[in-house]
Amino acid sequence: MFNVAIIGATGYTGREVAGILARHPYARPHYLTSESFAGQRLDQVYPQFRSLLELPLEKPEMKKVAECDFIFSALPHGHAMETVPELLATGKKVVDLSGDFRLKDLSLYPKWYGYEHRHPKLLARSIYGLPEVNRAVTRQADLVANPGCYPTSILLALKPLLLEGVVETTDIIVDAKSGVSGAGRSPQLPFHFPECTENFKAYKVAAHQHTPEIEQELSALAGRQLKITFTPHLVPMIRGIFSTCYLRVKEGCTEDTLWEVYNKHYAGEQFVRLLQAPRVPETKFVSGSNFCDLSFRLDKRTNRLIVLSAIDNLIKGAAGQAVQNMNIMLGLPEECGLK
Repeated sequence: MFNVAIIGATGYTGREVAGILARHPYARPHYLTSESFAGQRLDQVYPQFRSLLELPLEKPEMKKVAECDFIFSALPHGHAMETVPELLATGKKVVDLSGDFRLKDLSLYPKWYGYEHRHPKLLARSIYGLPEVNRAVTRQADLVANPGCYPTSILLALKPLLLEGVVETTDIIVDAKSGVSGAGRSPQLPFHFPECTENFKAYKVAAHQHTPEIEQELSALAGRQLKITFTPHLVPMIRGIFSTCYLRVKEGCTEDTLWEVYNKHYAGEQFVRLLQAPRVPETKFVSGSNFCDLSFRLDKRTNRLIVLSAIDNLIKGAAGQAVQNMNIMLGLPEECGLK
């Protein structure tokens, strides 16, 4: 049994990691930290853990972290950057759920995240933890940058198409929607119930911090630098992401060819489900799960491919994928705790 530390256990993603590990056959929560709720127990902050997980919440101490076998960092962007080096100094493997170690280009952080990155060597050392792409290198990693929720839904949707070269790499448009939990647990006026209920809006138009992450990983798949048009929207629901991707297919590419491409890449992937017409993904059918549901339609009238993707932003888009990465890094069956 592996003892696991969760640094920042009372945010939404930290809570989800704790919940998954509470039913994991080979790993268990052992040390939980929280700056805001230190001195309380996890079940006092989240009563659903009563009689299930009643561990104390403490201020982080590296001596206690070092007593664990594995570490999750569920700290906000900007804070993880300073804490992760200390976590790695314990000699233990780390999955970081923030955006602090995802971008390989140091110069992108001031523009997209609003701060300078001070650990370029760790950026070069981190592995981008999308298992369906980077499983082999994740096995050898000691620092995995867990992907963002929007990027996960988009990269899984487009990976087969770009690797097989069946679509044009220009004029890619992504229209994506997220539940309110994607904004985190700290109260903010735009996500106050009266502000967001019975409402639907775009936000951070042409300025969302996940844009360079998506472009970085899509470019790696395509083998050339590409840019996309990405517009996120806020939906008045708690959890879920639905991404609709628009691309041009290359001449001679048929719907049968596209199904062959998707089946080739995902036939052996237990957390990607392909839906044949007339079925389409829906957020409620992935809620609480580590699945990504995918489907597509080829609009022959416009020669445009429409790819549809649904995930739970807190599970496959965050905590579930983090545990999936932990399983890979520890040599455990990938599905442990996730099915």
